Amino acid sequence: MFSDAFPPIIRSSLGGPVTKITCGLAGQDVQHSHLTKLYAIAIDGPVASGKTAVGRELARRLSISFLDTGVMYRAVTWAALERGIDVGDEQGLSSLAESVHMSLVPGESGDRLMVEGVDVTGHLRDAVVEEHVSQVSAVARVRVALVELQRAIAHQGPIVMVGRDIGTVVLENAEFKAFLQASVDVRAERRHEELIAKGMTADLAQVKAGLAQRDKLDTERAHSPLRPAEDAVIIETDHLGLEEVITRLMSLLGSPR
Repeated sequence: MFSDAFPPIIRSSLGGPVTKITCGLAGQDVQHSHLTKLYAIAIDGPVASGKTAVGRELARRLSISFLDTGVMYRAVTWAALERGIDVGDEQGLSSLAESVHMSLVPGESGDRLMVEGVDVTGHLRDAVVEEHVSQVSAVARVRVALVELQRAIAHQGPIVMVGRDIGTVVLENAEFKAFLQASVDVRAERRHEELIAKGMTADLAQVKAGLAQRDKLDTERAHSPLRPAEDAVIIETDHLGLEEVITRLMSLLGSPR
């Protein structure tokens, strides 16, 4: 079954980690049209739809880079909470997203995400971050700052990028787009199992309610709402395992579009 455990945020096509991700790219003109010259695969979907596990494995098999954009929003959320910035303070959140520095440091169990030199890897799925990340992600300037960074990363070469607005906003000219979806019941079961496996206490009903609230915030936000791109392939993952989804995607990638 799928897992959304923290993955390497981005890896080079040779498998080595790209060790620095820096927000605050103001002044750099990343031409959107340049993306048409690169090979980009955009995978979107709601929380716990399996997009992270699918994207990571697909990138591995294709030997190209992988970027999970969701951890960037989680990192900004964590940083805001640590600094006492109210999640309703759009100006404060925007300034933070435009200036915060993130980096990756190799660790024994995988890459560690650092925010201003602090290892936040273990906090990205804290309950308080889960509770507020959609609200932080809904702030327009936060999204603009991180989208600029995400496009800059895509500009470096072939990549599989996963998130909620990749095919519609970040890489709208991507050569291939997929949208993974599953019922809230199935997604709640996946997330519940994941939390239990980590030794965390979790109530299935509360997990389901939390996902439903996240869905509402993500799909109804004014800036870059969660929705399939018009040219995306939609894959229902309710009754599919990771290998089945990967097989389907590999088949589609090998077929003329």
